Formats: sequence, structure tokens, C-alpha cells
Amino acid sequence: MTPVCPFVKAARPDDASTRKPGESHSKNQAEHDGKDLKESSDSASISPKCPFGYDSHSFKLGPFSCMICQALLFESSKCVPCSHIYCKACISAFKDCPLCGADIEKVEADPNLQNVVDRFIDGHARIKRPQVNADSKESGHQNNKIIYEDVSIERGAFLVQQAMRAFRAHNVESAKSRLSLCAEDIREQLERLGNTPELCSQLGAVLGMLGDCCRAIGDAGSAVTYFEESVDFLSKLPKTDLEITHTLSVSLNKIGDLKYYNGELQAARSYYFRSLNVRRDTIRNHPEVSSQILDVAVSLAKVADVDRSLGNDDAAVDGFQEGIKLLESFKLNSDESALEQRRLSVLEFLRDQIAEKQPGVL
Repeated sequence: MTPVCPFVKAARPDDASTRKPGESHSKNQAEHDGKDLKESSDSASISPKCPFGYDSHSFKLGPFSCMICQALLFESSKCVPCSHIYCKACISAFKDCPLCGADIEKVEADPNLQNVVDRFIDGHARIKRPQVNADSKESGHQNNKIIYEDVSIERGAFLVQQAMRAFRAHNVESAKSRLSLCAEDIREQLERLGNTPELCSQLGAVLGMLGDCCRAIGDAGSAVTYFEESVDFLSKLPKTDLEITHTLSVSLNKIGDLKYYNGELQAARSYYFRSLNVRRDTIRNHPEVSSQILDVAVSLAKVADVDRSLGNDDAAVDGFQEGIKLLESFKLNSDESALEQRRLSVLEFLRDQIAEKQPGVL
């Protein structure tokens, strides 16, 4: 799963922006939004109190978090006899309690606590908010930020953050659950506001993450469905945003990978070639972005590899050689060491492919 939240403009290696992944578009914008919220709330009625005692702008999640995956509890399960609680999938790999070291005699579901966690998510973390009297009040609620571990983030970003934590801890079902909630909320916004670039971009990225979850558990069919839907939404957007074109090309490649491993070589080549065209268009519009040139070389390698598997050896060699020339033709700055390592790695791979077919040729 790509560790980039679709609700934040995370800087790519070549992006001149120094914005941190957890920040909104700019401090000035945040201050402006804060003023708008204050002005709209001055005339609004007092918000109802949270039944769990948490304020909607700041809260602690310790009691509702799994200490193994560091995300909100999913399928809350209690260890017997120590009564420490974790996600079912997280604790299933342990024989001793990770917190106290006690032997785990059995694990029992805790539906009451899970119900509290689910209500907590509905009340604090969902993008959608209950309908209120005025549209301005509704939009103000939707833009509220929440505080988690002293980091202020948007509501949608919060759900994605929880999903990413769960996914890294191999709790895929938890990740799918949070991402599904996020996708549901974005779809509701799309129905109300239309296909805005921001919402389409967010939904495309979230659907791609859901595809990653399905692929991780071996559900290739569902993964392809999510990736294709991601491509559909991202294809509606202008190809001027580097993050959008990058996510689009990655989703196309992931579909190609699944088709390739399923033996559908022609279909795989079609998706790889579409990704290659997206990346070629990107470097025509942004020739100064080094990472995009590397992406083109990777796509050339994927298309050439399928050509070789299909018996089109001449086309495969041409593709590998084009990738080699592309990587040899540009140099990176001294502060781009990570990209340089990637360039050398891809270049070595391409040369090896040529050498396999033509011994002695570098």
C-alpha cells in the first residue's frame, strides 16, 4: 500500500514543496479556514456533547487503540485471564500477552467495547456529519480537524491513517474496514458536490489502497475491481497534477501485474502500455521531474518483459534499450541520492535483460 495519504499533498522527491505530510495545504489556508469556522460557529447553536466525554477537536485514543498495530481496535478481543484487549487478528499470533507477559489461555470477543469504538468512529472520525439546519453549518462541521496524538489532521485523513497503521501490522481486514468507511463518505460527498478534482483524487487513491488490501489477502478479483474503479475516477482528472498521474499509472501497473501473474499476458501488456503512456505524457509536461523519468524507465521494462514472454523478442530488446538510453541520458543532483540508487538499480536490471538475450552485450 502506498504510504501517502490522499487527503494530504505529500511531497514527492522532486517536489519543491516542503509541506509535511500531516499538514493541510498551507498555514495561511488553515488560519483562513479556522476564521471561517469561528465566524460560522458564532451564530450556531452549541454542539452536542460527546457521550464518551471527548471533545470533537481533541481527544485521546489510548483506551480504543490496539497496542500491537497502534490503530483503532477492530474485532476487539480480550485475553483470558489478564483481560488486556487487542484486535483479533493482531493477538492471534501471540501465546503470551504482549503487555503483561501472562499466558493466554483463550481469547474472547468483546462486542461491547467494539460497539463503543464503532460509535466513536461515527462520532469523531467520519467525514460525513449529521444534517444540521443550515448548509453553512454542515460544511463547517465537515471541515473540522481532529487531534490524534497531538497531530491535527482532517477527518478523512484520520481514517486513512488508521488503515495504513493496520495494514503495516498485517491486520488487513481492519485496514479494509476503515478504508471502506472513508470511500463511503467520499462517495456521499461526490453525490452532493459533483465530481470535483479533489474528491475524485481522494476516492481514486482510497480505492487503490483497498485494491492493495485485497491483493494482500490473495483476492485478485476484488483487487482488480478496486484498481479499475480507481483508474476510472483518476482518469476524469486533468493530467497536470503529478500525484494524480503517479497514482493513476501505479494503479494501471498493479492491474497489469495481477493480469500477468494470472497468465493474461496480452491484457497485462495493455495495462502496462497505458501506464507507460501516462508517464510519457507526464515527462513531456514536467521534463524537470527526475522521478517521472525513472517511472517511464520502469514502465518500459514492464512492457518489454511482457513482449519477451509473448515471443516478441525484437520489441522486447528495443524496449529495454530505450529504457537504458533514457536512464543514461540524465544526471541527478547530489541531494538526490535515493533517486540515484533507484536509477542505478533499474539500469542494472535493464542491462541484465539485454545480456540474457545477447551474451556479452551491456
